[in-house]
Amino acid sequence: MLSSADLDFDRRHIWHPYTSVIDPLPVYPVARTEGVYIELSDGRKLVDGMSSWWCAQHGYNHPELLAAAHKQLDTMPHIMFGGITHEPAVRLCQSLKTMLPENLDCIFLADSGSVAVEVSLKMALQYWHARGEARSKFLTVERGYHGDTFGAMSVCDPVNSMHNLYRRFLPEHIFVPAPQSRFNGEWQPNDITAFQTALSQHRNDIAAVILEPVVQGAGGMRVYHPEYLRQVRALCDEYGVLLILDEIATGFGRTGKLFACEHAAIQPDIMCIGKALTGGMMTLSATAATRHVAETVCGGEAGVFMHGPTFMGNPLACAVAEANMQILKRNEWQAQVVAIEAHFQTALTPLAVHENVADVRIIGAVGVVETRRPVNMAAMQQFFVQQGVWIRPFGRLVYLMPPYIIRPHELQRLTDAVNAAVQKTELFQ
Repeated sequence: MLSSADLDFDRRHIWHPYTSVIDPLPVYPVARTEGVYIELSDGRKLVDGMSSWWCAQHGYNHPELLAAAHKQLDTMPHIMFGGITHEPAVRLCQSLKTMLPENLDCIFLADSGSVAVEVSLKMALQYWHARGEARSKFLTVERGYHGDTFGAMSVCDPVNSMHNLYRRFLPEHIFVPAPQSRFNGEWQPNDITAFQTALSQHRNDIAAVILEPVVQGAGGMRVYHPEYLRQVRALCDEYGVLLILDEIATGFGRTGKLFACEHAAIQPDIMCIGKALTGGMMTLSATAATRHVAETVCGGEAGVFMHGPTFMGNPLACAVAEANMQILKRNEWQAQVVAIEAHFQTALTPLAVHENVADVRIIGAVGVVETRRPVNMAAMQQFFVQQGVWIRPFGRLVYLMPPYIIRPHELQRLTDAVNAAVQKTELFQ
């Protein structure tokens, strides 16, 4: 157990994400995890509403994932992937090939979601270089989020995102207003106008379009109409531009479909996956491309794709991810996500009329309450812990992305806590 001296060391020397070292947010020491529970060092058990930043979709310590990790640890935890292959990587990619959109034929294994996005951008740039065109721009929508590394940051919203202070140092790309048509609402044809105009004006400069399909994640947790994606796919085909879909947060069932692009019945040229790929056990990501894209890249001047992470294809991560694919293939997640969505509709939708609430958005196992004022992060986090739940809000967003295995009474605790928090004006800035 961590002592008070250990926690003081943490406060003084360990830099937590999105936290100041001058006045750090409180941290809660965790002793263990199990199922949907996070057990703190003082013995309190919290129902996890975050799936550990959206990756532990089957909860913690899943026996099949643990067994896969233990087995692989005994034989080969890691080996370089250059000039070498191994069964965990082959088996994982065989499973992914049957689950990804059928046009995606070549899979590049990486080590985090941000790196998967970097890989996708480099693929697009090298694709056009191989074709003798120096295209260097990407087209995307505002309110997007694609990661924290430099290439990924450059295609995040340059004004409204957490990365706006890096604007002077990042490549400048082309942004259009985010779609306004709601997922279950009426499609507004003028939603696509700005996108079409930008694509037409910059068609010879744009290497690819990159989007989060249907659900925008950390950029605002917005849920938009699938018709926008269908229109984007058609326009990319018309103007001969590649389409990259970032399914890192939305993939593997979170929105009610295995991949969110299925809501629009489209297929990208390149897709990024990560987060839930290993069921939250460890880091791993992948970027999948059509054979046309892959062969064009490799038919260019370099003759290869110029990227190779040290831990690419890590056998331990691949073995766990393959075990996770087998869990997903049983399709238990489908009924689980339907039940979570139904509960959210009942428990969260009524909050839309509350004076502290600006909007409520729900899709699959994602429930978002947008508040009118920013939350007081430390105060609201403490309130949720006191309620016996782990919910980490940010900005004006209080959202839930629980593990699929959550039971009704546990889900009720999460939504009861959100309802209670909304009532307390002292929890807002």
